[in-house]
Amino acid sequence: MKSRIKKAIKKVRLLVQEKKKEEALAALREANSILDKAASKGVIHWRNAARRISRLSKLVNSLA
Repeated sequence: MKSRIKKAIKKVRLLVQEKKKEEALAALREANSILDKAASKGVIHWRNAARRISRLSKLVNSLA
């Protein structure tokens, strides 16, 4: 589960770096889902998941 989280976050950051907004939004939705699942299963703390989702969202929204 933790490796899935890391891969999802890296994918979003890479797409933002390449300025691909539509693909980054899709990857962000996927990452949010993975982070929520991890938090609900107790793999990571729910506040940790919320912080990561918030920071990724902020990053993707900076492309606008």
